Amino acid sequence: MNRKYILPLIFGIVGTLILCSLGFWQLDRLDEKTEELAKIDATILADPVSVPEVPNENRDQYLPVKAAGTVGPREITVLASVQKIGAGYRIISEFTLESGRRILLDRGFVAIPAKDAPRPVVKAEITGNLLWPDEMQSSTPPPDLDAGVWFGRDIPAMAEALDTEPVLLVQRSSTEPNLVTTPFPVDSSGIPNRHLEYVLTWFGLAIVWFGMTAFFLWRIRQRTV
Repeated sequence: MNRKYILPLIFGIVGTLILCSLGFWQLDRLDEKTEELAKIDATILADPVSVPEVPNENRDQYLPVKAAGTVGPREITVLASVQKIGAGYRIISEFTLESGRRILLDRGFVAIPAKDAPRPVVKAEITGNLLWPDEMQSSTPPPDLDAGVWFGRDIPAMAEALDTEPVLLVQRSSTEPNLVTTPFPVDSSGIPNRHLEYVLTWFGLAIVWFGMTAFFLWRIRQRTV
């Protein structure tokens, strides 16, 4: 073999193998993530239990619970958006359980004009899921207290503002006679799973790398003919 071919050929083969290995690794991650999301969905839709005495984020994330109590008048409005509906607000209320414990209740979504609509005190049995959302980033603005708008569900800060435990129950259904919100229940659709996209990217780059190597070798051959 002509020496001019050796280095480009090695470079091309090694590069193609590296890119293919990254593609196969992402295939493995896709299988793992799909299995993980299936487990989360199974947890979310399992039979509800009582709110744990000492909820734990690592153990109780997505835990389905059922709790009876009183939805109080104090609330926090969090800027949110629903697909095909548009911008609006999540309503986070104080929820006093029959045992006397006070937790946060994510009642769901209201459109922008309903932000300041009356939402009276109501007794209800709420079914939903415990959630510790990962919404607070360094770029998240602090609450606009003058306008009464928050930009993310900051559990410790909301609990302090409403004088509750730092525990959030996201409503799925309620026995209240007249719902004043549209439930915005927990599901796995917001959990990113882009591994198929990465698989296609790495294998696509491997094909391009291989093609460029073949083209480069063809150019060398043309020059030596």
